[in-house]
Amino acid sequence: MSIDLFTWSYYEKKIGWQDRNYNRRRQGIGAEAARLFTDHGAKVVIVDIQEELGQNVAVSIGKERASFYRCDITEETEVENAVTFTIEKHGKLDVLFSNAGILDPRGSILDLDLDRFDSIMAVNVRGAASFIKHAARVMVEKGTRGSILCTTSVSSEIGGGRRHGYTASKHGLLGLIRTACGELGKYGIRVNGVAPYALATPLTSNDEETAKQVEEEFAAKGVLKGVVLNAHHVAQVALFLASDESVYISGQNLAVDGGYSMCR
Repeated sequence: MSIDLFTWSYYEKKIGWQDRNYNRRRQGIGAEAARLFTDHGAKVVIVDIQEELGQNVAVSIGKERASFYRCDITEETEVENAVTFTIEKHGKLDVLFSNAGILDPRGSILDLDLDRFDSIMAVNVRGAASFIKHAARVMVEKGTRGSILCTTSVSSEIGGGRRHGYTASKHGLLGLIRTACGELGKYGIRVNGVAPYALATPLTSNDEETAKQVEEEFAAKGVLKGVVLNAHHVAQVALFLASDESVYISGQNLAVDGGYSMCR
């Protein structure tokens, strides 16, 4: 289902920003976020339906900083169990990064596959809603002034692209972020979206040649020239929104798109 790791992070403490040379350009946003968060002092629980992939990322980070829990996010009971696992392991949950998502192929609305549409909604909207619900519950119960993040997309703000299910799901997710923000603010819980432009990840490309084609295609269409968006750029924004550097930012959908959604 989800190609990128669904990562939710127990944010232990803020560590100073560091300049580093990263060579993980074309991996998933979730995997990169898990590594970046742990680089800055977090302990993370990686949640994904792809067990081998999730375990490998957790092992590469190190068992003292990362663990893996297999979960089908379309099943609410499994989501609740994943939250319980995190609480039992770490005692609290400071940050949820809801990053799971699937795409539909471009096509005409006249030929829309409604079964595929339902599957996309189940992952991209219902799955995120389940995690927001259960993560927020434990934050409220424990008095945690937490941060909830969801990966949206430039497609959450604009139309076009002929990916009808994906675009509809990201619009729906943005609405959920905004309504959750309105309710959870009284508990000191912030809720935000991270809206990236198109980039080469396992969700959009499955080999080096395809990744290069994706990068070239969207660099040509993009507004900001001389920079190719990668997973690390998106993960840096997620880290900012998870940290106290963004303590008064909530209800926002922070675009990581080089101006595309403004100038399109």
